[in-house]
Amino acid sequence: MKKWTSRAGLSVAQPFVEFVERELLPELEFSADLFWQGLADILAEFSPQNRALLADRDRLQCNIDAWHRDHRGGFDQESYEAFLRAIGYLQPEPEPFTISPTKVDEEVSQLFGPQLVVPATNARYALNAANARWGSLYDALYGTDAIPGKPATQPYDEERGQRVIARARQFLDEAVPLRGIRHDEVVQWRIIDGRLTPELADPSAFAGYRGKPDNPTAILLRHHGLHIELVFDRTTAPGRSDPAGLADVILEAALTTIVDLEDSVAAVDAEDKVHAYANLLGLVSGRLEASFEKGGRMRHRTLNNDRQWLRPDGTPFELPGRSLLFFRNVGLLMTTPMVRLRDGSEAPEGIVDAVVTGAIGTYDLRGLGKYRNSAAGSIYIVKPKLHGPAEASFTNALFDAVETMFRLPQNTLKVGLMDEERRTSANLAACIHAVKERIVFINTGFLDRTGDEIHTSMQAGPMMRKGDMKTTSWLRAYEARNVVIGLACGFAGRAQIGKGMWAAPDRMADMLAQKGAHPEAGASTAWVPSPTAAVLHALHYHAVDVKARQTELAQTACPSLRDLLTLPLAEPGVWSPEEIQAELDNNAQSLLGYVVRWVDQGVGCSKVPDIHNIGLMEDRATLRISSQHICNWLLHGVCTPAQVDEALVRMAAKVDSQNADDPLYRPMSENLDRSYAFQAARALIYQGAEQPNGYTEPLLHTYRLRCKQ
Repeated sequence: MKKWTSRAGLSVAQPFVEFVERELLPELEFSADLFWQGLADILAEFSPQNRALLADRDRLQCNIDAWHRDHRGGFDQESYEAFLRAIGYLQPEPEPFTISPTKVDEEVSQLFGPQLVVPATNARYALNAANARWGSLYDALYGTDAIPGKPATQPYDEERGQRVIARARQFLDEAVPLRGIRHDEVVQWRIIDGRLTPELADPSAFAGYRGKPDNPTAILLRHHGLHIELVFDRTTAPGRSDPAGLADVILEAALTTIVDLEDSVAAVDAEDKVHAYANLLGLVSGRLEASFEKGGRMRHRTLNNDRQWLRPDGTPFELPGRSLLFFRNVGLLMTTPMVRLRDGSEAPEGIVDAVVTGAIGTYDLRGLGKYRNSAAGSIYIVKPKLHGPAEASFTNALFDAVETMFRLPQNTLKVGLMDEERRTSANLAACIHAVKERIVFINTGFLDRTGDEIHTSMQAGPMMRKGDMKTTSWLRAYEARNVVIGLACGFAGRAQIGKGMWAAPDRMADMLAQKGAHPEAGASTAWVPSPTAAVLHALHYHAVDVKARQTELAQTACPSLRDLLTLPLAEPGVWSPEEIQAELDNNAQSLLGYVVRWVDQGVGCSKVPDIHNIGLMEDRATLRISSQHICNWLLHGVCTPAQVDEALVRMAAKVDSQNADDPLYRPMSENLDRSYAFQAARALIYQGAEQPNGYTEPLLHTYRLRCKQ
């Protein structure tokens, strides 16, 4: 940092000082002296604990590595589990309990629907995600492969439009059927004495309207707690061709959005971090705006207003126009160059995140913004990459301290616990118990969870191919245990149980065919890569009664811990040379395709072409699984360094060609020795066994800072 300022014994980068003192605090009426002293006190108390927890991670990993080296060729599952208990990796199960968070918004506790994750550093995408609470089903069907083919004419393909309308009517007949007729037979909608005509099979599904009772401009229906809006406008192409003038079907879609400071951002210094914090504050204050060019026209984005309605009896009410926002902080590992402690060391970044997002959330609770985020009076923070109950307890105490600092009632800061590390999965009930009065969310994620699975058992032997992991007993147990344990801890009606991302934003037909498995599994929410995907995924929550599924699943047996701890090792000599090469190419291309944007352009999340040129929405978890997998195969002699380097060189050329149309792209192949991105990818592989828990952040930050300098 070029300029530092002293505050309460801390050395603070000037951009952070200016953000706090000029943007964050004035309207809060919270003095700068109190803020900096509060931050300094919290850092003094929790930084040593943070370091001790990281040292415990290292201790456990060293013990596990040594045990596997000593037991190669003679692995015994029972002895392995006894060893994990002896070293404290496996903790005792708590007595049965029920979580007890209070002041939880219904989007989290009662409703079931899609969830978006968006980088805090991109204002345009953040606004789009926040506004994705409502979306057009017609647009989502018309513009994607959810309906086979593509629009044939501009500006409107009548034939495709009719297929979209037919599919939307099919959905309406299934979710909100009429009594005696189909939706495509309706010629007029009216409200007579507070009742909808034609009559719904379930009259209670009629929630409201706009316009006049005998000629409404919109009708609001409700099914499984989610709203469906029928819009009438005979001036549009769909409305002109419809007997009743139905111009669109608007679905309530992304009930919640996680605004991310972690895996989907590349924030390596004070300027990056302050930019992300400022966008969070802009979302909460309602002042965030974004202008951009699209289709030859300048577009402008702001937050949507709330939606105004009349109840069936004619009295007015409104519904939120935006997703309920969570803020995802970073985990325990990284420190930030933005704040230095009295001893000159960097402050733990996750502690600074907790204080700043606590302050931004306080801004909302005091009603200082244009809109309210939490009507119930909570601040929602997702805490990633926690390892076991001690780290969950640390988070609980840290949030207590932030609440004290801002004079908030205890447990105002709610926590979303991401079940993405093996030690958390194996001790999930104990982790939940440690935050039982503030927890509102658990979820699963294949990429990070598999990356940690590989790293934890790195010394045990060669892992099976990455794609084969999805059918393993440990992964099935992981996904099922997350739901069953959550339900046993009382999540139904109190908190979210989430599932992972659909990564292919251009393959909506496949998403519609497959992602219904998430609500069927009892998940109250699941991640989607775009607002359009949120609208289409909402169809699954109309098709599946998640509340009923959770009731059924609560009676099922929990998969065994033994299944969860079964190592995904491959049989010796199971692969041909061609299969080994294909796996190396796939991992190397995935690694390089993401790293090059992260290091060279500071893009933490984007649609990255895979080896088959299919665009996948990728974040940092992609690197962890790919780099750890190659590292594991190198360690156990499945491949050689020469093979890995040859694959990296070939795949660098492929990634260069895939990005040839990007004017900001810097080709790696022109000079591999001078490409920070290429060198970062190599380091992630060759230093993968030594990286703490296989995380990619330390090396990514190192190479990104070199690139910026």
